[in-house]
Amino acid sequence: MDFGQFNLMSYRDAGTRAADVYDLAVAQVKAAEQAGFSTAWFAEHHFSNYSVCPSPLMMVARCAGETTRIKLASGVVIVPMYQPARLLSEVGMADALTHGRLVLGIGNGYQPYEFERFGEDLKDATAKTLEFMEMLDLALTRDSFSYEGQHYRMAETHIASRPVRPGVPPVWVAGDNPALHALAARKGWPVMVTPRHFTPALLAAAKAKLATTWAAAGADAGAMRFATLRHMCVTDDKAEAMHFLDHVRYQMRMSQNLRLREQALQGGILVEKPWVGEPTLEQMAESFMVGDAHTIAERLVAEIKAANPCHYLLQFQASGTSLALALRSIERFATQVRPLLEKALGPLDRIGEPEAAPDPRRRDRRSGESVAQQVSA
Repeated sequence: MDFGQFNLMSYRDAGTRAADVYDLAVAQVKAAEQAGFSTAWFAEHHFSNYSVCPSPLMMVARCAGETTRIKLASGVVIVPMYQPARLLSEVGMADALTHGRLVLGIGNGYQPYEFERFGEDLKDATAKTLEFMEMLDLALTRDSFSYEGQHYRMAETHIASRPVRPGVPPVWVAGDNPALHALAARKGWPVMVTPRHFTPALLAAAKAKLATTWAAAGADAGAMRFATLRHMCVTDDKAEAMHFLDHVRYQMRMSQNLRLREQALQGGILVEKPWVGEPTLEQMAESFMVGDAHTIAERLVAEIKAANPCHYLLQFQASGTSLALALRSIERFATQVRPLLEKALGPLDRIGEPEAAPDPRRRDRRSGESVAQQVSA
């Protein structure tokens, strides 16, 4: 298991400059590399302050020259919103610009508001995504290819912008789409789930559901690699924690309203509207990865034991929270939270991988200890 840093690039206050939002993301990516994070992820959304990143591959290219080690990932490319010939070439170019550090996160999208403004029909999104992934494999494994599908056609073509290593860069799949999950099962691609699964039980249930898809696709569910997105704020100040959670809730409200076609904009800013069944800030404070290092480590240990993820995408900034808080959380996660996890769980690189075997020393020594005892020992 390893940890990534996630950039949604949203804002809450009218008048916020997109340039400033991008600079805040770049600063966090550089800090995450310095702190030893494996991956920096960049979202894609359009036409609202929910996210001002319409092109994660452009952010990948922007950060390629600012970093040297950290992998740079689309989190995710919304495939059916692209003209496929251009996206094929841009994937190859982004990998080349990063010298092979690209991770290609893909999804088929979920916001009708976006699809309507692209002149796309959301009901075709899955089929178009599946066809594009067939094209990508052909384009980057052959000197030239042609394609004839229901939605996309391409005459014999050579994609000149090639990845550093032959073939398709590493692919990760996001979203709730069974057809994409079945493709991931056949290909052995990792899958990612969202913060809606915000307790150990909910995360374990999401993984169990995916395991059913794996089995139905004829794949070994035990070989599935599973990741989750989490908001993260390491702070000893309760008021600061609640301020962060308030911005997280705003972000979640925007997402839900866009998903359910209930969005309303005033001057380019999405109107904040609660959704039925949303958690209160107090409930969020009891389960989200927000608080002091020991609290967060205890919650992570419980979640890791329940769901065995291979990767966490950690979002350290939520809409209007400050860069200073994000940078402080990145540093404290690396220097305080991660050592507590290692003390409780042993080597983290053994967790979430299909070949990982249980460590008998850890089982014998800690089987009678509570999670709180493990992270405070």
